[in-house]
Amino acid sequence: MVLNANDLILFAHIMEYGSFSAASDHTGLPKSTLSRRISELETLLGEKLITRSTRKLAITDFGEGVLEHAKRLLEETEAASAFAQNRQTTPQGKLRVSLPTEFKEFALVSFLEKFTRQYPQVSVELDLSARRVDLIVERFDIAIRIAPSLPDDSTLVARKIAVLNNGLYANPFYLKRHGTPTTPEDLLKHQGMVLINSRGDFLPWKLNNDKEEWVGLPLHRISSNSVGLHQDLAAQGMGIVGLSEMFARAYEKEGHLVRILPEWSMPADTVWCVTPGRRLLPTRTQAFIDLFKQEMQGS
Repeated sequence: MVLNANDLILFAHIMEYGSFSAASDHTGLPKSTLSRRISELETLLGEKLITRSTRKLAITDFGEGVLEHAKRLLEETEAASAFAQNRQTTPQGKLRVSLPTEFKEFALVSFLEKFTRQYPQVSVELDLSARRVDLIVERFDIAIRIAPSLPDDSTLVARKIAVLNNGLYANPFYLKRHGTPTTPEDLLKHQGMVLINSRGDFLPWKLNNDKEEWVGLPLHRISSNSVGLHQDLAAQGMGIVGLSEMFARAYEKEGHLVRILPEWSMPADTVWCVTPGRRLLPTRTQAFIDLFKQEMQGS
C-alpha cells in the first residue's frame, strides 16, 4: 500500500475547516476533486474516514485514528513552509490580527505607523471587536487577548506580552454631580459600567487594598461585554468604569477620566498574543509580536 501524502493533508484540511466547501476555498481545489480524492483514499485504506450528509460531515472512529497522523503530516509541511519563509530577510505578505476594542486607546495609530514604516512589505488587516475569533477557521495570524489565563488548546500557542494593573475611573463632571466615592461601599450607590459574560451574567467588581477584599455590584443602567464601550461611556460621564491604568492614561491626559479609590485595585489582567500552533512563525508574524510586546512594555 502506497499512500499519497497530499491526500492525507487534504483530509486534514477538510476536517479542520469542517466541510468540502470551506476546504475548497482554502486549497483552491474544486469540491468534486476533494470528494474524489477522499473516496480514493478510503478505497486504498479499506475503510470509511467520514460519513457525508447534506448538512455536515461526521468522522468515523477509523477516521479519527488516521486524522492524528494526517494532522502531524500537515504540521510538518507547515513547519517546513514557515522555516522557508523565515529565511527571508524582509517580512512580507498579509497579516490578519484580532484585537479587543479597548486597544484603540493603546497608541494604536502610532504603533501601526511604526510597524508599517519598519516593514513596508507587510499589509495589516485589523479586526477590533469584543468577540473571540476562531484563528484557524477565520484565518487569523494573531489574536491579542486580555484575561488572567487562557484555556488549554493544543491547536494554539499563547505568549504572555504584559500585565495590566486595573483600577476605577470616572469623569470629573460625573463626580461633581454625584459625589466621589470614598469607600468601596459607596460604589453601590453609583452607576457603574458592568461587564456581562457570554451567558448574560453580570460580573461583580472585585477590589483589593492589600489588607482586605471587597466584592459588589454597582447600579448599572448599561452593561455589555465590551470594555472599550464602557471606557467611552465613562469618559462621557455615564458612570464609573473598571479600567487598566494603561488604557486610562490617554483619557486622564485629556481630562476625561480621573482615578477614584486609588488605594484599591481590581484584579490584574494579562495580555496574551495567541497564534496558530506552528513551531515556527512567519517573519511578519514574529516582527509584529516583537514590536507589539516592546510597545506594550514601554507604555
